[in-house]
Amino acid sequence: MTRTLEGRVAIVTGGARGIGEAIVRRLVSEGASVAFTYSKSAEQAQTLETELRSGGADVLAIEADSGNVESIVKAVTAVRDRFGRIDILVNNAGVSISGVVGEIPMEDFEKQFAINVRGVFVALQEASRHMGEGSRIINIGSVIAERAGFPGYSVYAMTKAAVAALTKGVARDLGKRGITVNTIQPGPVVSSMTEGLEELVEPYVAVGRLGKGSEIASMVAYLANPESSFITGAALTVDGGFLA
Repeated sequence: MTRTLEGRVAIVTGGARGIGEAIVRRLVSEGASVAFTYSKSAEQAQTLETELRSGGADVLAIEADSGNVESIVKAVTAVRDRFGRIDILVNNAGVSISGVVGEIPMEDFEKQFAINVRGVFVALQEASRHMGEGSRIINIGSVIAERAGFPGYSVYAMTKAAVAALTKGVARDLGKRGITVNTIQPGPVVSSMTEGLEELVEPYVAVGRLGKGSEIASMVAYLANPESSFITGAALTVDGGFLA
């Protein structure tokens, strides 16, 4: 594989497992130095860091709660201090808590907003302060921003729609600096969020199966590369035809 990201430094939030882990592995394979955050997956984070470092990669795992502003700021600062630069930010950390509108507790609403919206904003705000021309911000949204599909996901859908809207605005803010900002909107992907829901979801996917984390990571890698420099402010769907 061509190492098109050699010399670049990336941050992936929520990178210890699932889609985040796949993104970390793909960016490393492309030659990037990668820092990734984790919150509750300490063992998985350590295992991933050790494995990748043993293969010669420059990788750093950082404990950080994406729902806490101070924690995010400290993580970004740690990356800048460790690597001296930040070129790529992948806002992957997210949480989904289902509940119909009349019953969902306010604490579940607040948690989803804190991680899925405020956490994304704080990470990109802080990282962008250390970014130069040619840098990339890639937010991981969801097709549920465009089609809720099932009852109980109104708040989650709201947060992901907010990410898509935020992406457009920030793309305008940072465009003249040569920094692109895009959102990837995955459809149903094999992860802890979809565990046990396969039979319910698969009939709605045109290809008849759930996606793989590596398939989302492939789009991340493309957007992180120099060849994507004319793509910004976009919400790119990778969903196996879920919205078709």
